[in-house]
Amino acid sequence: MDTFPTEETLASILNQYRGTGGTPYNVLLDLAKLGGGFPLAGIGLVGDDENGNSIIQDCQQLGIDMSQVQIIKEVPTSYTDVMTVRSTGKRTFFHMRGANSLLNEAHFNLAASRARIFQLGYLLLLDGLDTLSEDGTTGASRLLQQAVELGFKTTVDVVSENSDRFVKVMTPTLPFVDYLIINEFEASKISGIDVGEAGAVCLARLSEAARIILTKGVREWVIIHFAQGALARNRAGEEAHIGSVRVPRDKIAGTAGAGDAFAAGALYGLHDGRGIADCLKMATCAAASTLFNPTCTGSIMSLPKCLELGAELGFTR
Repeated sequence: MDTFPTEETLASILNQYRGTGGTPYNVLLDLAKLGGGFPLAGIGLVGDDENGNSIIQDCQQLGIDMSQVQIIKEVPTSYTDVMTVRSTGKRTFFHMRGANSLLNEAHFNLAASRARIFQLGYLLLLDGLDTLSEDGTTGASRLLQQAVELGFKTTVDVVSENSDRFVKVMTPTLPFVDYLIINEFEASKISGIDVGEAGAVCLARLSEAARIILTKGVREWVIIHFAQGALARNRAGEEAHIGSVRVPRDKIAGTAGAGDAFAAGALYGLHDGRGIADCLKMATCAAASTLFNPTCTGSIMSLPKCLELGAELGFTR
């Protein structure tokens, strides 16, 4: 778009694109395109419509197991309209929950999976898993607990919603999350620490936010990404950080999907037992590769090419 309009005013749509969306779909495709070489599988609900069929076919063509993705007729496939302002890259999201609103614990057969890592997303957009029970648990926390007991490493993604639901929904899940990969806004919401505004994040405050989040139960790593780079901290106090890749502003076609690509790169490294510094570098370079296309996964490359991109353009301090 040329600008984001105020109510009752006009903005011009300059181009439109159709692509993947949502953390489970994006991360699966990103991992396939990065070339991890390990099996990938999805679990979820789609509608009996063109979007649902497209998701299943898209994943199957990349060798992703979709046997636990169910088609339902009651509601459409979840979708999001993303409005990106060309001059700034800022995004605004209009989301239809659709089939995702019906997803609950009964739709998951984790015992049948041989995967090493279980990722759940998006919290705050999954009505059947976000509801807080009288005992203080949620469907998501119970599902993650089951995953931990079955031997999975776990990770979650949460939507950047500015509401009082954030802490209520996230807190019960944290003791069952091995790798919490979030952005600076989400880190502030969970920790209660003001880490600074977008474009001017304070690294010391970010470190303190990660420390506080770890005290809430995260089992291994809190990894926080933001425009200028990323920081990781674990329960032992080990910490690493990296600057973002210096992608020229005039080459950035859109930032949608960069966070999911970051997560995919980090999970690739964690899955393979890489050191945290390597994981952050893989994540940051994967995120940078998505900026050259307005869709979420249209320009992501193999991991070696992503790393070459980082080496060529360099990193911010």
